[in-house]
Amino acid sequence: MSKNYAAISHAIVDAIGGGNNVAAVTHCMTRLRFVLNDNRSVDTATLKKIPGVMGVVQNDNQCQVIIGNTVSQAYAEVLKRLPAGAQAQRPEPQKGKLTLRRIGAGILDALIGTMSPLIPAIIGGSMVKLLAMILDMTGFFPKGSSTIAILNVIGDGAFFFLPIMVAASAAIKFKTNLSLAIAIAGVLVHPNFVDLMAKAAQGQAVDFAGLPVTAVKYTYTVIPTLCMTWILSYIEKWVDKITPAVTKNFLKPMLIVLISAPIAIMLIGPLGIWIGSGISAVVYTIHHYLGWLSVAIMGALWPLLVMTGMHRVFTPTIIQTIAETGKEGMVMPSEIGANLSLGGSSLAVAWRTKNPELRQTALAAAASAIVAGISEPALYGVAVRLKRPLIASLISGFICGAVAGLAGLASHSMAAPGLFTSVQFFDPANPMSIVWVFAVMALAVVLSFFITLILGFEDIPVEQESEQKAEPSAAWPAASQAVKTH
Repeated sequence: MSKNYAAISHAIVDAIGGGNNVAAVTHCMTRLRFVLNDNRSVDTATLKKIPGVMGVVQNDNQCQVIIGNTVSQAYAEVLKRLPAGAQAQRPEPQKGKLTLRRIGAGILDALIGTMSPLIPAIIGGSMVKLLAMILDMTGFFPKGSSTIAILNVIGDGAFFFLPIMVAASAAIKFKTNLSLAIAIAGVLVHPNFVDLMAKAAQGQAVDFAGLPVTAVKYTYTVIPTLCMTWILSYIEKWVDKITPAVTKNFLKPMLIVLISAPIAIMLIGPLGIWIGSGISAVVYTIHHYLGWLSVAIMGALWPLLVMTGMHRVFTPTIIQTIAETGKEGMVMPSEIGANLSLGGSSLAVAWRTKNPELRQTALAAAASAIVAGISEPALYGVAVRLKRPLIASLISGFICGAVAGLAGLASHSMAAPGLFTSVQFFDPANPMSIVWVFAVMALAVVLSFFITLILGFEDIPVEQESEQKAEPSAAWPAASQAVKTH
């Protein structure tokens, strides 16, 4: 059933305090992400009642509105209702006492804000690489085919040049010069510099102005460029202050590049690599000692991590691990049970509910989670809303994570695990891996379905649903009466 996105977006903008309260807006795969001038102007209760809104997440001056897989349509309508240039502006960061909580929230916000826009390119590249692997394995093209080579290049482009993509996204996040950030990141993946680092790794001495340069491979990395772009935002402001107005056109960019690039090469780059490697080491040391239990725990925690946005913290770790070893065997396998368990719980709700609107929402959410691996519609539209289906999903996610861990499943890309992307877990050296993947998927759906039926849930009466739709209508335009919910 179609949705009136014009009415939905109008209601959303009104509920967050109007277009003038929006400093910036972007979207990821399922969420509208608003940066607000005044978070106190948000009418959260009204926002949650808008048909088509599956959930709301707020922190500091940000408000995330969960729409689902069709978020791009809502985003296009939201832009029409904002003042010109609102999406390009950013409010000045709020001053306040530095605390561990503020520092942690800032790091998380920077990482999520930078990586979220890049996820489509990463998923797209992953799936093309998988396609190349399948075509090569099946012999569809002869060995050494240039077609396979080109497909691998197409799939690998987003990963090889990931530092440049991160620089562009981080430059927008940190409000610094986009072209300068890309230029500095380009130094790290320049063929001559890559070749120089390869020689340094083999023992050849490499220095810059007499200072030694650490041998580091920057392709496929996230943290070094993210840190460097943050530093760049301060270097740019400092250089702008010290350069005379008459020389700014040429001296300012020259000094910025000349200062930033060596800092990136000799200090920030290696430090970023060590930080990324340290995080990966911690995660996979836990996996080494706990084995299948770590996958089970992650399977149970994953929906909760998605709710807080912390699941994006693992993106750099997954990318780096796949780049170094060719596969990832902790986080990605845990997502199989987590995603499809939410789908199975949603199917149970659709089966049991007497509310036709909720049934449509649950069926659409189940299809998204099971087929495409996009679980947020099921998480916010069904599980969190009804509580007990969430508990059923967590239980099922733990059990299915344990099975995936015991089976030794590992992913060769980082597309969201679902029916269409299950091929990413196929290991050519172990043909039984694909059997285990489908077994875990089937177990997740069936187990969560029956646990949800056993636990039960408090159904939403049709009358209550009608009241929720009617309450905000007075503040909506007449067109909002045509809104319908999946």
